[in-house]
Amino acid sequence: MSLTMDTTDTLGGKERNDHILARIGYKRGEHRVTPGLYRVNGPDDKSPVLVTSNYSLSFDAVRSHLKGIAAWVLVLDTKGINVWCAAGKGTFGTDEIVRQVKGTGLEEIVSHRRLILPQLGAPGVKAHEVKERTGFVVEYGPIRAEDIPAYLKDRKATPEMRQVQFPAKDRVVLVPVEWRNYLKLGIPAGLLLVVLAGWFGLGVFLLGYVGSLFFFPLLFPYLPSKKFSIKGMALGALLSLPLLAWSWLGPMPLVEMALVDLAVLLGMMGVVGYVGLNFTGSTPYASRTGVKDEIFRFIPPMVAMSATGLALAVAAGIGIYAGWF
Repeated sequence: MSLTMDTTDTLGGKERNDHILARIGYKRGEHRVTPGLYRVNGPDDKSPVLVTSNYSLSFDAVRSHLKGIAAWVLVLDTKGINVWCAAGKGTFGTDEIVRQVKGTGLEEIVSHRRLILPQLGAPGVKAHEVKERTGFVVEYGPIRAEDIPAYLKDRKATPEMRQVQFPAKDRVVLVPVEWRNYLKLGIPAGLLLVVLAGWFGLGVFLLGYVGSLFFFPLLFPYLPSKKFSIKGMALGALLSLPLLAWSWLGPMPLVEMALVDLAVLLGMMGVVGYVGLNFTGSTPYASRTGVKDEIFRFIPPMVAMSATGLALAVAAGIGIYAGWF
């Protein structure tokens, strides 16, 4: 018994709206399609079988790059998570592939015994076990869906198809969801800064919250070090420069200015360093061991910098109201 569904190689307004909502982090985990076997462009028993996750953006990326290509798309139940992350979590894995192959009756539908998996799904899959349990051979296709048509022509991946890329457009598209992730903390903190420090507080908020979440992805390859935390701290120091210049040009007494400048510098480095550390889950470069290492090595100094910056800011504020300066 087989169960298949039809889909197309064209995306409409519904899909584009879904992509926008996913990009801003609205109802995360709900951007998914029904797992199972899909027909694209009238495939036959010899048509290739491409495997992907049921995250709607992953599924749409695959089918939209099958223009005029007859193919089967086997969608795994990854709980609405993309291929790379699902492979790490185990939902894009051996057991789910076996379950979907058997559940859809794929062996009755195609005459060949070959599954084309995205390369980024490899960490979660034991290819030899898939073959033993289903009879299907696992073949790893290109990293990017846009390379699928070229790959299918001769079933060979060029070095470029195997190369992980993270260009500016892929980095900047992450900004809206990052802004939303920090919204619950960012807005109250921004209001508090404005109440306590007026325009200067607004500047701290704009550079520390809006600026860091925009410039970190944009400048990611150019920031020093391979450590995400150090990249973030370096950006924090850079973003603090306009605020330091602002205080120097203002009427602040020397002692107050020194306290404020040091508070801003340490606070920005600590906070933006944390932003950088959290960006590990958004790139194809981080590893579990690397992330754990950064957490243990850099969280304590970042907390210390943020706490010291806050203490200095409080000291400066008390000094002003008490007339010490």
